[in-house]
Amino acid sequence: MERQMEPMIGQGAAAGADNLIVDTTTRNFGKDVIEASRHVPVLVDFWAPWCGPCKQLTPVLENAVRAARCAVKLVKMNIDEEPEVAQQLRIQSIPAVYAFRNGQPVDGFIGAIPESQVKAFIARLAGETGPSPAEELIGIGREAFEAGDLSRAAQAFAQAAQEEPGNPAAVAGLARCYIAAGDFDRARQTLALVRPDARGDAEISAAQAALSLAEKAESLGDIAELRAKVEANPKDHQARFDLALALNARGDREGAVDQLLTSIEYDRNWNDQAARKQLVEFFDAYGPKDEITLSGRRRLSSILFS
Repeated sequence: MERQMEPMIGQGAAAGADNLIVDTTTRNFGKDVIEASRHVPVLVDFWAPWCGPCKQLTPVLENAVRAARCAVKLVKMNIDEEPEVAQQLRIQSIPAVYAFRNGQPVDGFIGAIPESQVKAFIARLAGETGPSPAEELIGIGREAFEAGDLSRAAQAFAQAAQEEPGNPAAVAGLARCYIAAGDFDRARQTLALVRPDARGDAEISAAQAALSLAEKAESLGDIAELRAKVEANPKDHQARFDLALALNARGDREGAVDQLLTSIEYDRNWNDQAARKQLVEFFDAYGPKDEITLSGRRRLSSILFS
């Protein structure tokens, strides 16, 4: 699997993508926006250096425009240096984004809206309703991963990361492939490729938790020996804790959760509530909508508040 993934990790955006994003002046506005919009829809980002929300929105706009694969163009205009156009358009608040088509403004929005809304705005402007190429590749990667085809999954996630550099779902998916293959160093390197504004993404957090769990499980003993210890002494919390980690590492998530819940039932305060804390890490790795997470949280609440 490593040989196939090697050339795809850390690749930048497709060649030529940066010419989709330009800075303009009042003098060049006609060429960069009015004329250009007769060939492709143009987004104009009106911003200023002192504007905090502008600094949040601009990277999101740039990523979304690159991901749209030439369907739209982004033109940025600093209204401190070039105030005339903003005054003509009566812009009173920034960031302000205007969409131009065929030489005319046709749509727009004010403020630093979320990435999902930016992508939906661009999709409407470009007349697209289906998933992006990166989203299609991520779907293929998830299906292959669930089927146990790590090589195909890794290729799909890596290609998605090429389409949208730093895409959190693509980065997390590729990292999980490395985790499943036991290559923890490359998993960690891959997670570092997520774009800065997506470091707190739920899928990235889940992949980081999965990596932490896999590293903990690496040094554990044989499952049969751990089971024997627990059967010999049901209150051997360390053996039960280690058994939960080992079960989780081998894909028996339900069994792993059962062991920790049992430990909490016996003594919730053992080792500074280590079983509960580990259970929360399991839930982080599984994801908030996973059935085992949902049922496990219900059972944990029942134990803690009974």
